[in-house]
Amino acid sequence: MKIIDFRQIESLAVSPAECVDWVHDALLVKDKAYLPPKYSLKLDNDIFINTMPCSIPELGTFGVKVVSRYPFNHPSLDSTLLLYDLHTGELLALMDANWITAMRTGAVASLAVSTLERSEASIYSIMGLGNTARATLLCMLDSRPEKLFTLRLLRYKDQAELFVERFSGYKNVRFEIVEDPEKLVRNADVIISCITSAKGDIAPDDSFREGVLVVPVHTRGFQNCDLFFDKVFADDTEHVRGFRYFDRFRKFAELSDVLKNKVAGRETQEERILSYNIGIALHDIYFAGKILKKGSFENEVSLNKSSEKFWL
Repeated sequence: MKIIDFRQIESLAVSPAECVDWVHDALLVKDKAYLPPKYSLKLDNDIFINTMPCSIPELGTFGVKVVSRYPFNHPSLDSTLLLYDLHTGELLALMDANWITAMRTGAVASLAVSTLERSEASIYSIMGLGNTARATLLCMLDSRPEKLFTLRLLRYKDQAELFVERFSGYKNVRFEIVEDPEKLVRNADVIISCITSAKGDIAPDDSFREGVLVVPVHTRGFQNCDLFFDKVFADDTEHVRGFRYFDRFRKFAELSDVLKNKVAGRETQEERILSYNIGIALHDIYFAGKILKKGSFENEVSLNKSSEKFWL
């Protein structure tokens, strides 16, 4: 069994564009994977602990990731993954999964944006400016270096300024900072939310322009959109079937079916589209399998789960 920590994974220098390729390829084999819905323990004070299993016959692996959110930790999300050989049951690796969680989540959001946005999209709004948002923008910028992004950020403490500083070296993005969620949403072509907690709706219905794409990475704050958006997509049906308004979606399909041309994605420039990126173990286990093959890891490395903060 290999014990693989965050720094070892980071040292592989997997590019954000390659991460987008991995999530795309994983979705193409989703119909052959076994992917039960994640099991979530919801505790007081917005604490949750999710257990996420999946098997992928095409990679010959199965595994389980455990991810928790403790709001008083920095970062608030923490995760660990066990990877097994599907044919023998051998435990192949125990991995720190924080890099995997952030990068697969950002890569799926980036893929959803490039797949479902309107062709004239230019204004991209983003809220919740932690590691998930950083991963998302890394994937967007690295996989589409020819496109100029105008990025609108929601001010919260000093997060927006730190976010701008982090991406100051990129030539294909420019920033503006706004003070409230409605200004963030209004007239935006793409809205990406990486907040992990919300009370009520982020913005009123009339804030969402025709042709907008909304990507709520952690699903919070956009239930009003469920009722009037033209189409809703998700990375897995069973993970959203329990949503309050699931039976009232106007049109629903999985993103994988769009990628395989089984269903249409965006058909007009006026369609309002919602893409729920639930975060599925398919991508965690796929990434873990790719990482294990990519690196040469030593058994004696200890898994460091200290409180040390890391930033993408």
